[in-house]
Amino acid sequence: MPQRVAVTALSHEPRKRFSEEVRRLRRERGLSLRDLSKAVGWDSSLLGKMEAGSTLGGPEVVQALDQHYGTGPLLLTLWELALGDPNQFKEQYRRYMVLEGEATCLWHYSVSILPGLLQTDAYAREVLALGGYRGKDLDLQVEARVGRRKLLERLDDSPPFRGLISEAVLRTPLRAPEAWRHQLEYLLEVAGRRDVAIQVLPLSTGLCGLVSTAVMFLRLLDGTTVAYTENAHRGELIEDSTAVERLQRAYDAMRDKALNLAESRSFIMRMLEEAPCVPST
Repeated sequence: MPQRVAVTALSHEPRKRFSEEVRRLRRERGLSLRDLSKAVGWDSSLLGKMEAGSTLGGPEVVQALDQHYGTGPLLLTLWELALGDPNQFKEQYRRYMVLEGEATCLWHYSVSILPGLLQTDAYAREVLALGGYRGKDLDLQVEARVGRRKLLERLDDSPPFRGLISEAVLRTPLRAPEAWRHQLEYLLEVAGRRDVAIQVLPLSTGLCGLVSTAVMFLRLLDGTTVAYTENAHRGELIEDSTAVERLQRAYDAMRDKALNLAESRSFIMRMLEEAPCVPST
């Protein structure tokens, strides 16, 4: 009779299993959280929370860990399982998230809502709730989305980011006035970072080439550029150079009509001044 194989003591709960694996890989290599933080460029407090199971982090930090440890897609796979639905990330979007984490430069046009990289927790929660998420699923999706903000917060190598934002986005507040004020304050804070440029496209410029489509351009390590277009119903990763160039021409034409950086900052400040104040109790 063959000898029985010992059953591992590792958890069968996806979220706990993910945190155990993140912790195990670091300890096996004799690294402190500070050492790991320096190696992958992500904050040690975030890495500690991931090991403790209090947060899953975002796909970018998980991929950075996989690359550092040489574990292929192991942690990214466990991360997806931990989110509760391994099929929720369609293949195109999953590939887009990987490319976003590797990009050397990003630029985005926002037609109706702020890009995920600029959203506060409350903004992400309201947008995702409108998409039908509820309860624990909503919490997990919010956690995954706001984790993407870390891409612009990396210590030394955050990629340059340009956000072109339609005025309509800034005139569409959240339901809670305090949450909306916080979102505008956060947008101003991000706009003041060294590698971030935010421009507002006034409604007075009229119709434009990307009238109904949000788009993110990603400059990759090999010098090529891809685009991810998105509307309320679907997203598409575009890698054909001719199609990407056509989108870029439309983006450049819109950027030429946008307010400059100083004017855009003043516009956001004006929106903040006009936002309702929360009465003190």
